[in-house]
Amino acid sequence: MLHISPSSLVLLPALAKIVCEPNWKWQKREKPMANYDLFYVWSGEGEVRLNERPYEVGKGSCFLFRPGDHTSATHNPQKPLVLTYIHFDVKEEVRVEPEPYRVLQETVEFEHLLSRYVRMFLVKTFAAEEEARLVLKLLLIHLLRADMESPVERRGSNQLTEAIHEIANYIKQNPGMPHRVEDLAQRAQLSPRYFSIKFKEMTGLSVQSYMIRTRIERAQHLLMHAGMNVTEVADALGYRDIFFFSRQFKQYTGKSPSEIR
Repeated sequence: MLHISPSSLVLLPALAKIVCEPNWKWQKREKPMANYDLFYVWSGEGEVRLNERPYEVGKGSCFLFRPGDHTSATHNPQKPLVLTYIHFDVKEEVRVEPEPYRVLQETVEFEHLLSRYVRMFLVKTFAAEEEARLVLKLLLIHLLRADMESPVERRGSNQLTEAIHEIANYIKQNPGMPHRVEDLAQRAQLSPRYFSIKFKEMTGLSVQSYMIRTRIERAQHLLMHAGMNVTEVADALGYRDIFFFSRQFKQYTGKSPSEIR
């Protein structure tokens, strides 16, 4: 579905986020599905049968039911399913489809897109259908990406993300330290060049810019809330030249340190 244009997606009426009643069950249909249905589990426990194959489902379980599929479902009344389903069709030929089932490990972005899709129709947002087609295409791309990446690639990507975030947090916790890119890269077990590239990709700033911004943000806090004067703040944050500190502070905030204090 990567190749299809959003305009070829036909949005059908069935869409919702629901908490299933204790006695809820989705009866097997006599006729197979005529269209597509994106079916996502936010929480709860249950079983979905797809073409007679059972799947134990919980948070992150995601199906893409296709035309011709036979489906049914039940759930644990003590742990009812919370679901979102999006019913749609495609006007052009589909060459590559996401896998019919997967469990998403990283759910935040996917759930944000689902909520956005449903909310647009609940509040009758202007140009809702046009935007909904784009959001639905993003959801399908998300599933295709999850299918195309190998478990090793996903695990490696997760570890890299964690390493970069750990370094960014380390810089924030120690804004006055004279951090060297080489030392930070070693801490992340990456080469300095690769570390610098990935750091900027994930934070939107170069390592140097991130360090400066962190120092200035800490300086603002100290000036406003710690009762420290400009010289004391500059010294605490590793500046040996108060005039350089003042110039950099004004460059980032638009005000001199004395104006903030």
